Parts: sequence; C-alpha cells; structure tokens
Amino acid sequence: MGMDLPTTFPRLYKAIGLMSGTSLDGVDVALIETDGQGVVVPLGFAYKEYPEDLRQSIRQCFGARTGNDQTDQAECDLTLFHAVAVREFLTQESLDKTDIDLIGFHGQTITHDPGNGLTWQLGNGKLLANELGIDVVNDFRTNDVQQGGQGAPLIPVYHYARARVSNLKNPVAILNIGGVSNVTWIGEDEDDILAFDCGPGNALIDDLILKTTGERFDRDAGWARQGRADQDVLARWLAHPFFDAPAPKSLDRDAWDVTTISNFPLMDAAATLTEFTIRTIVRGADLFPQPAKAWYVTGGGRMNPAIIDGLKNALNTQVYKVDDLGWNGDALEAEGFAYMAVRHRLDLPISFPKTTGCTAPLTGGKLHKA
Repeated sequence: MGMDLPTTFPRLYKAIGLMSGTSLDGVDVALIETDGQGVVVPLGFAYKEYPEDLRQSIRQCFGARTGNDQTDQAECDLTLFHAVAVREFLTQESLDKTDIDLIGFHGQTITHDPGNGLTWQLGNGKLLANELGIDVVNDFRTNDVQQGGQGAPLIPVYHYARARVSNLKNPVAILNIGGVSNVTWIGEDEDDILAFDCGPGNALIDDLILKTTGERFDRDAGWARQGRADQDVLARWLAHPFFDAPAPKSLDRDAWDVTTISNFPLMDAAATLTEFTIRTIVRGADLFPQPAKAWYVTGGGRMNPAIIDGLKNALNTQVYKVDDLGWNGDALEAEGFAYMAVRHRLDLPISFPKTTGCTAPLTGGKLHKA
C-alpha cells in the first residue's frame, strides 16, 4: 500500500483538523501533533454546534452541481463559522495562531457523485486562512475523484496510523458511523488494508426524527426500540446493486429513497432505518479478506445502543467503542483531517487503491497560505 510509517521523521507539526459530517450537527475541532506518518499525539478537542439558520441554508444546497448565489452565501457563512470555532478553540487551549502550523479544513459535503467525477465540499480555504492567519489545506477529495477514485472514505490513512500506535491485534475493523457508515479493515501484513462505505449511517434516522419530532437524533434509540422493522422494505433496500459491488466504494447520503416508509408509525420507521444501518454494515463484513478479530466503532452512531447491540448480535465477535482504546470517538475524523493536511504538506499520499479505488497512491488537498 505504500504507507510506511517510520517514527524518525525530522519534524513534528501542530495541526488543527475541522470536520463537519453529513449529519449536519456542527463542527468538530481537533488538535494533534504529528510527523504525518507514525507519530500521532492528540492534544485537544472542541465541538461547536451549527445554528439552525446555517444548518438550513447548507441543507438547501444538498445535491447542487453548480455554484449559485445560494451556495456562495452558504459557503461564506460556513467558512466564517469555522473561523469562529477555531478562535474559540485557541482561547480554550491557551494557544496563539503562531502555535499552529496548519489547518485541515474538510468543509461540508453537499454532493458526492464520484461516478460522474463530482464531489463538492463547501468551504473557502483562502477565506479561512486569511481570517485566522494560519495556512489551510482544504478540498481533500477532488484529486482522488479526478483520478478515478471514489473520493471516500479518506479517514483510513489515519485509522491505520492510530491502529499501529495502539498495537491492535489484526485483522481489525475500525467502523465509523457518521451520516454514512464506512469501515477500515486492517490485516496482519504491514500494507494489508481495505476500506469502503457500508451504507447509510445516522443520516436517514436523523432526518426522520428531525422531520417528525424536531429533535436532532433518536436519543438512546428510544423510538427505534419501541418499533418493529419492516422486513419487506429491508429486503427491497438491500437488493440495491451498491451492496453487491466490490470494495472500495462510496455513497452519497441521499442515495436512498425512503418515501416507502413515510406513512409508517414513527417507531416502526425508526426501527426499519436502524436495522438497515446494522444490516448494511454486516453485509460489508462479507467483503473482508479475513474476518476481523474485533470491531472498534467511532462516530455518532457509537452512541446509539440499538445499533451497537445489533452489531454485537450479528457480527458474532467483539464490538467496542474506540473510546475503550483511549481514543476520542468524537474527535477522530477531525484529527484525521489534521493528519492529512500534514501529509499534503509533505507530499505524502492520503488515498490508496484499496481505500478509494484510485489507480495509484495519491496526495490530496489544496494549500492556502495565510
């Protein structure tokens, strides 16, 4: 895979990573110190929730394929919100902008259609660099998509580094349940890694709960646990060709038409969507070259007890939260984009044939000098 991680790289960088996932909850801000290879030290984390008006203006851009006044305004507002989040974080950590070498700015995915050569994350890297006086790397996915890759998942390069540092017993699976769920399988050999999107994660459940109750997610799976999953609907959804496609592969949050369940009672609709998330992850396990000895779950979905219990029952192996390793499951993706920003600076690859389907290891991102 070409991911040698020597621990003797001459320079350590302090980098901030900024992540906002497809569940549109807010911005994760994470600080790490790293050489972009085998040394990773998490140093701090904060979360800043989106105000509802910003959330709505971003949501109205979902699916856009060309820029317009609406996407321009949302991008500007979103970027300035990220700048505020970073300033507050620096204050929280008693740091100055001069303490930070680099920011990895993921931005907000509004459209992901790699089959047609398009992935679009709102976020103005130049504006953010100017606002903060810190160099910014953004637009991490485009290069991979332009070179025939899926542009996702990108976080496996960081999962791999953290797994190495933690001396996990391979084969191991690191499962990220965000708006979409994706998994990184790490085998026994140094370069043995496979990654892909499994299916919808929290996005469909969150959308349903928000639309029906005004709450942002199904707290403690309270609705899903009262309902019954519709097996006919699940069978139809699981017949989608995505699930038979080989890995690596990726998915847009809106790839599923869930109008089928729009007339279901809320508890049954929630139960059906929750079961769908579980089943798609279990289907993903069929693509592993060897079964994982353990699964470690990160992202917001690790807080959903129905999903975790369902995985434990179906996977027939140990399922843990990454927090059990001493990792911060809320910070992991943001840390990953800090790590990738440093790899961009060093001209090291962030995507690989067995993680995104690109033809050769590729670096990614665009640097904006402060």
